[in-house]
Amino acid sequence: MELSLLLEYGWVLLVLIALEGLLAADNALVLAIMVRHLPEEQRKKALFYGLAGAFVFRFASLFTISFLVDVWQVQAIGALYLLFIAINHIFKKVARKDSKKEKAEVKAKKTAGFWGTVLRVEIADIAFAVDSILAAVALAVTLPDSPLPNIGGLDGGKFIVIFTGGLIGLIIMRFAASWFVKLLQTRPGLEIAAFLIVGWVGIKLAVYTLSHPALGVIPEAFPESKVWKVSFYVILILIAAGGWFLSKEEKSAPSS
Repeated sequence: MELSLLLEYGWVLLVLIALEGLLAADNALVLAIMVRHLPEEQRKKALFYGLAGAFVFRFASLFTISFLVDVWQVQAIGALYLLFIAINHIFKKVARKDSKKEKAEVKAKKTAGFWGTVLRVEIADIAFAVDSILAAVALAVTLPDSPLPNIGGLDGGKFIVIFTGGLIGLIIMRFAASWFVKLLQTRPGLEIAAFLIVGWVGIKLAVYTLSHPALGVIPEAFPESKVWKVSFYVILILIAAGGWFLSKEEKSAPSS
């Protein structure tokens, strides 16, 4: 690959890793709450099954979407879905003062036993996988084509970026989620910023969809133009920076 192409791919991968980290932390927090009513040994098994399920569903989603990524109807559904989860999460967090943590605690209390908990964890894994892969595809899909052969229906370079981002997200969920959870707890504004970024990525996918030759609402070359790419990443960085600097740092309450 040319140096400029490598730099562009590397930049997208770094953004994707940061986004995957925040989403993985949110996901890991939900899973931890869902299983914490179980005895310690069963809790470890449920989390192991959850991690295995996350791996399977995430890569099943990736291979499936690699064959459908050029279908504009799929792109449109993906854009609407990303916008929906972003708006829905922020509305619950800000307007209704509700959170995933509270919902997960209620669900955990209603869970009958080990296998019921495992089933809930696997269902959550499916939702997490769809969120992750759609966000990754929306980020990577407008990258220039690489000289690598296609994998499925997706350019090889783009597939590797999405695959790597998804794999790192799983690693973060398993090993580094506790650090991200603490970060979200001390700076809660980052969680809202993360979902604003998800919504902004949904807008990016919508722009890509509207430029599809079958629709032609906007010029086909616009998503790959420097003006759009620079605008997209400047706004993305401003959202992330705003989430950091505008979020008041909260000290964790002392343990009783």
